[in-house]
Amino acid sequence: MKTLKSRLDCSRQAFWNTLAASVLVLLTAIPAKAALEIEISGGSAVQIPIAILPLAESANVLGKNRLHEIISNDLKSSGLFRIINTSGMPALPTSQAQIRYTDWTALKAQGLSLGDVQQTANGNLKVSVQVMDVLRQAPLLQLNYTIPPSQYRHVAHLIADQIYEKFTGQPGSFATRIAYVTKVGKRFTLQVADADGFNAQTLVASNEPIISPTWSPDGNSMAYVSFEKKKPVVFVQSLYTGERKVVANFKGNNSAPAWAPDGSKLAVVLTYGANSQIYTISQDGSNLQQVTKSNAIDTEPAFSPDGQWIYFSSDRGGRPQIYKVPASGGSPSRVTFEGGYNVSPRFSPDGRYLTYIRNDGGSFKVALQDLGTGAVKLLSTGSQDESPSFAPNGRTLMYATRVGGRGTLATVTVDGLVRQRLSEAGGDIREPAWGPAQAIKSGN
Repeated sequence: MKTLKSRLDCSRQAFWNTLAASVLVLLTAIPAKAALEIEISGGSAVQIPIAILPLAESANVLGKNRLHEIISNDLKSSGLFRIINTSGMPALPTSQAQIRYTDWTALKAQGLSLGDVQQTANGNLKVSVQVMDVLRQAPLLQLNYTIPPSQYRHVAHLIADQIYEKFTGQPGSFATRIAYVTKVGKRFTLQVADADGFNAQTLVASNEPIISPTWSPDGNSMAYVSFEKKKPVVFVQSLYTGERKVVANFKGNNSAPAWAPDGSKLAVVLTYGANSQIYTISQDGSNLQQVTKSNAIDTEPAFSPDGQWIYFSSDRGGRPQIYKVPASGGSPSRVTFEGGYNVSPRFSPDGRYLTYIRNDGGSFKVALQDLGTGAVKLLSTGSQDESPSFAPNGRTLMYATRVGGRGTLATVTVDGLVRQRLSEAGGDIREPAWGPAQAIKSGN
């Protein structure tokens, strides 16, 4: 995995031209062989005790793939819930009329989820879930979905999101997707998977590096940089049709795409004139506009959530720091002052936090800055952490790190209490990007 310093220095070097020839293969919607393995550590000091009961299934329609286990795993992974073990309890209820609340208050449960899954005449699944307030003995949620069987994991994530929001007051991010790049041998693949690592699909594969994946705001497209043309070129690709197009292939290097919040354009980094500078460009490759003009390296742009500013990394002050500039261009101003090396800015969806990578005594770590108070804290514990990305609810960050000489992904909550590590057997994982929240696609 390249260090952050090498990323900033790369525009001054010619090593891009020494890479071997590429053969790019488009593999849209082909499932990967293995899901990411997830290890969870830590948790909130106060956890919500909740029972997630098996759903009654007509004719065992889901077999081993039971929705309540997916829901339980989601809630447990947040660190905010304690899932009550019900394996030794006889005659678990499947409807409100069957609930004996004294059984659940004895277990100190605050919530209880139950329901059923039925198969419809056309082969779809009808999922009905009730979530009960045990203390008040009253319903909290009534959730009903009719889905094709292929959507069973997604609907379980949606249910977990609803439960999470009902008990915490914040939206969940379980029904979202992540993107990341894997490297096995000399082969690079851009993968898209559910947030829990399942249902991984290969969007594109190449014998040349693929870097900087970034989701369009509507979650339908991915921008990324491929080296298949013997230099970095920015592509945009549909996740549903596989159609892709070149957005930036100008003289020199084209890199670091970042979508505007309205999806109308991207910020890109070009060596179009001389050194790396930031431009904006429409997603069809038209309307190129220069945003920064300096003798320094300006790179890694990120739009503010309101679309008014572009934050970026620059060594214009001698050491890499984060600056901001009006999205239409103008005079940049410095944002980070604590620490001698800060790069890779990314915003939380609500604009409250800015995350970036800081050199902390020779170790690169994920930093989180509260833009209201200016307070900064380090969240990660590795020595080569990079590419931070916020979950859509803003509560969790995903980033790339190295463990045992291999690249892996990790997550940490913004309070630093809950950590996860996501790894894939036999290869490196890098360049994570967390996608936006999306509604389920209804079946016929």
